[in-house]
Amino acid sequence: MRRLVFCLAALPAAADPLTDIPFQTLTLDPAHASITAKVDHLGFSNYTFGFDTLQATLRFGTDRPQDAVLTATIPVASLDLPTPPPGFLDQMLGPDWFNAAAYPGITFTSTAITLTGDRSARVTGTLTLLGTSAPVAFDATFNAGYANAPWEPFARIGFSAKGTLNRSDFGMSTGIPAPGSTIGVGDAVTFAIEAEFVGQPPPD
Repeated sequence: MRRLVFCLAALPAAADPLTDIPFQTLTLDPAHASITAKVDHLGFSNYTFGFDTLQATLRFGTDRPQDAVLTATIPVASLDLPTPPPGFLDQMLGPDWFNAAAYPGITFTSTAITLTGDRSARVTGTLTLLGTSAPVAFDATFNAGYANAPWEPFARIGFSAKGTLNRSDFGMSTGIPAPGSTIGVGDAVTFAIEAEFVGQPPPD
């Protein structure tokens, strides 16, 4: 508790996002990262699911934001479903849906990260799912960042992001409703990301 109080007291009164972070490779902090997704279910609700394991790196610096590059991998076997009925998780990991045995990972590599405001950016890149690659874009908000702090001698940056993709673009078409119907599982998948990346100790 004393350490937490010290850390909070050491924070600046109004942390300025993305302040003076040298260009470097930052690694996702898995303890402060999540991805959740929603898909329409029969028109009754938005079925929500996620993945428990994320791996990502971010090449970034406040002096060269135009050169930022994001790469990420999601192990499909880490799929997390809310209170699934017996056998449902295996079904989702099976050949009709994520086909984890044949395609164990979902990958993303950015092709451009374009600033759209002081604290926002449009991230475009290539997502590979079920062995099929297609362009995906999402909007990110940079929450805060620092080059180092009294409690950790390396950079940290945090952002939130939201986007939408069509699962049929990757060959996952099971259950998509017929035209004019909502009976099925929607094609559009909305996703939300919360992430913090940590860097390397600054040079002496």
